[in-house]
Amino acid sequence: MSDNQSWNSSGSEEDLEPREEPGHPVGIGEFSGVLSKWTNYIHGWQDRWVVLKNNTLSYYKSQDETEYGCRGSLCLTKAVITPHEFDECRLDISVNDSVWYLRAQDPEHRHQWIDSIELHRSIREGRREKGGVQGTVIIPPPLADSGYGSESSLRRHGSMLSLTSATSGYSATSTSSFKGHSLREKLAEMETFRDILCRQVDTLQKYFDSCADAVSKDELQRDKIVEDDEDDFPNTRTDGEFLHNNNNNGSKEKLFQSLSPKGINGIDFKGEAITFKATTAGILATLSHCIDLMVKREDSWQKRVDKEMEKRRRIEESYKSALNELKKKSHFGGPDYEEGPNSLINEDEFFDAVEAALDRQDKIEEQCQTEKTRLQRSSPVPPGDVYSSTGTHRFSDKVEEMVQSHMTYSLQDVGGDANWQLVVEEGEMKVYRREVEENGIVLDPLKATHSVKGVTGHEVCHYFWDTAYRNDWETTIENFNVVETLSDNAAIVYQLHKRVWPASQRDVLYLSAMRKVLANNENDPDTWLVCNFSVDHEDAQPSSRCVRAKINIAMICQTLVSPPEGDKEISRDNILCKITYVANVNPGGWAPASVLRAVAKREYPKFLKRFTSYVQDKTAGKPILF
Repeated sequence: MSDNQSWNSSGSEEDLEPREEPGHPVGIGEFSGVLSKWTNYIHGWQDRWVVLKNNTLSYYKSQDETEYGCRGSLCLTKAVITPHEFDECRLDISVNDSVWYLRAQDPEHRHQWIDSIELHRSIREGRREKGGVQGTVIIPPPLADSGYGSESSLRRHGSMLSLTSATSGYSATSTSSFKGHSLREKLAEMETFRDILCRQVDTLQKYFDSCADAVSKDELQRDKIVEDDEDDFPNTRTDGEFLHNNNNNGSKEKLFQSLSPKGINGIDFKGEAITFKATTAGILATLSHCIDLMVKREDSWQKRVDKEMEKRRRIEESYKSALNELKKKSHFGGPDYEEGPNSLINEDEFFDAVEAALDRQDKIEEQCQTEKTRLQRSSPVPPGDVYSSTGTHRFSDKVEEMVQSHMTYSLQDVGGDANWQLVVEEGEMKVYRREVEENGIVLDPLKATHSVKGVTGHEVCHYFWDTAYRNDWETTIENFNVVETLSDNAAIVYQLHKRVWPASQRDVLYLSAMRKVLANNENDPDTWLVCNFSVDHEDAQPSSRCVRAKINIAMICQTLVSPPEGDKEISRDNILCKITYVANVNPGGWAPASVLRAVAKREYPKFLKRFTSYVQDKTAGKPILF
């Protein structure tokens, strides 16, 4: 385990095992350390202090700022932890639409974080399940929730069901469920029949109750008569039947009298039965009419149902499609859409995004350029003999080697070389390119020639080399600093370039040296040269936040002077600077080749025109610096 990752001071890894104490919850260990978190497409990956505690993942800007509160947190209960398919140091943690992109310093630390997160989740889940045994478990009844009746509600009980309660629920909803006029009328008729039927059922129930009471009383009287006459012997018939005396016959006559049609409370049982039969017949007839009406409407209803089902199906398909697209692009701008071998953004979208970002930078630069030209900066110009030698610093031999290489090869004419392609021609400026790729990375050498009136080679190289003027004409730099000054004409410079999303941010560390190379004969002009080439330095190590580019660039200038008329002094109208600019850049990273070439074709001519115009403006009205 690294120094940046540790368990809390109160325990060790054993703290992750649940310990139960009376009245206290199960304790879970704390895990913390430094992880790189994707912030946004401008700042990219930033180191953050991440704490895993109580099933919650929180992050702070640094370990020293934990007392000020976390900058964000995620509950891991429903979180989805996804180790990246290609990046062995990266893990993504998502909860609904919120996604954290995290990177550990190596695969081992990523495994430690994933194991710790899963251990927290499993302990938390186990504790929740254990606590649920002692609590109240609520299981929703599936039949009740789904709207269907349960088995008990469908079972017929022994007690008599109330016809009124059974039919009232149906009548309450029937009139609102069917919109047809005839159907409503039939339902109203059924409600009327229902009221009549309920009254008749009540009447018949009273009659049946009276009959039951009469039978019970008659049985009691008969039992009493049998007890009084138990000493009498009954007459016996040959077939074994027992015949009672005349008292028995009298009780039968009383029972038949009580069962007469109007013998109980004046109820006409026969008439009530006829009416009950007519009422039920009317209900059946009305139900038949309702069924006929509903059958006639079934086709139209089925068409409506089919139409709604089809509409629902299309909506569900659209929802699923939109959801899939949302999952793919909801975090557009995250690390999966930045520059890389497995980027989800295609080359056309990549170029469009880069071009849009460069256009925005150009507009911002145009607004700031007016203010920059008002600032009058000046730095002392060393005597010319300072640039005639390389110096005695530790990179002297390397600088001399670079200078001789550029003087030998960079000044050669490439106009007739088939390997070089003319990609831009604007007036006196021509830009050539030779396509070279190595391991899928574009390493195209580029060479540009230009002629600028009114300035000397010394002046052009002076403004190109002197960092005091760098921000005036360089629009792609976010910040820079001189890491080490080697001599009066050589320095090591660190340069951080602006992020152009979706490309990764890049930086470069290079040695910049300015030299004057004297001509071999008096008829040839002297040559001024600035060469910038990548070096390493212990005070500017590569960072995971940026892609370190490698460069070998030279600005080579020669001054041509035309004789003035008569006795006039040489003016800026008599001088012309021939510029040869060569650039060999290894951008690193995984930017698409077509995008890099398109950007180079667009940006290099703009840079040359912008820089040379800046030199013309700065030298106008000043003494000529040969």
